[in-house]
Amino acid sequence: MKKILFTGFGLMFGLLIFAQPKMALAVSEHDFGKFKEEAGVQTYEFVVYNNGSSTLVITEVTASCGCTTPGWTKEPIPPKGTGKISASYDPVGRPGVFNKTLSISSNSQPNPVTLAIKGEVIAKQKTVEDLYTFPVGAIRFGSNHLAFTNVMKTEKRIRVMPIINTSTETVNVEFDNLPAHLIVKANPEVLKPGEKGIIEGTYDGTKNPNWGNTTDMVKVKLNGVPQENVYLYVSANLVEDFSKLSKEELENAPVFKLASTSIDFGTMLQNTTKEVNFQYTNTGKRDLVINYVRSTCGCTAVQEGNKVIKPGESGSIKAVFSGGTYNGKQTKSIYVYTNDPKNSEVVLMLTGEVTPAPSASVPGTK
Repeated sequence: MKKILFTGFGLMFGLLIFAQPKMALAVSEHDFGKFKEEAGVQTYEFVVYNNGSSTLVITEVTASCGCTTPGWTKEPIPPKGTGKISASYDPVGRPGVFNKTLSISSNSQPNPVTLAIKGEVIAKQKTVEDLYTFPVGAIRFGSNHLAFTNVMKTEKRIRVMPIINTSTETVNVEFDNLPAHLIVKANPEVLKPGEKGIIEGTYDGTKNPNWGNTTDMVKVKLNGVPQENVYLYVSANLVEDFSKLSKEELENAPVFKLASTSIDFGTMLQNTTKEVNFQYTNTGKRDLVINYVRSTCGCTAVQEGNKVIKPGESGSIKAVFSGGTYNGKQTKSIYVYTNDPKNSEVVLMLTGEVTPAPSASVPGTK
């Protein structure tokens, strides 16, 4: 009797061991070959076979990048059954050769299994609209933004942008509302039908009293007519020139040392003001110069006392915040620009909470 029981148990144990799913694939790699970018998303379906003796379950399929979207048979695949794993590749903005993988997790061994897709995307031929994205009447600009990035306060910098006349008429391109530190002109100024040209901008850092990130809005004129609500945005980050400082000058430079870069003004009512002071000390070996203080919030920030701080001396920057109609938690920034090579731009944070003023009670009511 015991022998029969042990034999039955062994048979069942053996069945459990050998009753396993076995995932097999017709192919483990697909080559899409060459195709055009404008052909759109390409999809291939890998066929999955269950050559085992129990149900196969694909639990997850992950791709090696966001450009590949996987899909798979979610239902259990019975023995001798088939399923699918799809791989879709989006070529938009991705010209060139690609080689991507998919990792398949299942209750089969080995686990995981890797699939691969590859191919080559032929770049879409750029249209006039692609190359010149900002239309202004008969003229198209490369962009509505002429970015100078960093401009030293001691230099002039030039940037250019392509333009094209897409009309059948001659167009004269000019610019209005130019500040003293900026020259913007078209070259050539008069564009024939279909003719290409450039916008040339010259930024003079010595003539702009501001510091840090600045933006100017330049009005566009075509054939002498200002274009309504159309502006060319010109940006620059104005910084001090530390490139010519010697090693000795850097070692003996001023140091802008703040007691704190963040102050919490607590709780205040709407339409009231709070005043705080950011204390600092020049712990360097040469005079510290506070070049500029700029706030980007509903507050006023000013340098208290001298802008030139001797070594060892201290000073403060006063910030006055107006509660106005703000409500709830507030976080505001103040930018300070100095001649400290390691702290030429420092951000001060002002935080707190603004609450509505209590309602006035009306006599004779509760």
